[in-house]
Amino acid sequence: MSGWVVEAVRTMGYLGIALLMCLENLFPPIPSELIMPLAGVLAADGDLTVGGAIAAGSAGSLVGQSAWYWLGHRLGERRLRALAERHGRWLAVAPHDLDRARDWLVRHGVSALLIGRLVPTIRTLISLPAGMARVPLWTFLVCSAIGTTAWTALLVVAGYQLQHRVGRVRDVLGPISAVVLSALIGWYVWRVATYHRRRPDRPR
Repeated sequence: MSGWVVEAVRTMGYLGIALLMCLENLFPPIPSELIMPLAGVLAADGDLTVGGAIAAGSAGSLVGQSAWYWLGHRLGERRLRALAERHGRWLAVAPHDLDRARDWLVRHGVSALLIGRLVPTIRTLISLPAGMARVPLWTFLVCSAIGTTAWTALLVVAGYQLQHRVGRVRDVLGPISAVVLSALIGWYVWRVATYHRRRPDRPR
């Protein structure tokens, strides 16, 4: 999988990074944990700059997160819960997941938008309750940008350092990308298979 990601970034440059990260936030086809370290590797090769890769990845992520915020703001909690009830099994999102993200936001306030970017599942879903709760747009954008930039920078620097420390790094990235993809598919299959079991409101 790493091959076509590298080619997409090499062909489109920073735009490719931004598009991949936007898609990762809208519907995770590939995780940021693969995209941004690869961007760091290319930065170490001289094809990109570290700062440019971080900026492009963060901007793309913020666009995807803003789409979820807009959806939460536009539809509201009642319609989103109804959508999760009807299609949650195949979206791998149960009404309980929305409740969990909402509770996280209530418990931690706007800092949840910072911390939540580092937590799997919450990282994407936290934008929905932020929109439902009518968190001011500028607050959402600023807090999300800070958290997202920190996470993106960490991944880019990790890839940059990996390229400098490991010879023939692409021999390592191939197996790593296969493991990441397998884990992502396994996670989705598990979410679908255990959908009803994980719902606290399931019929008994």
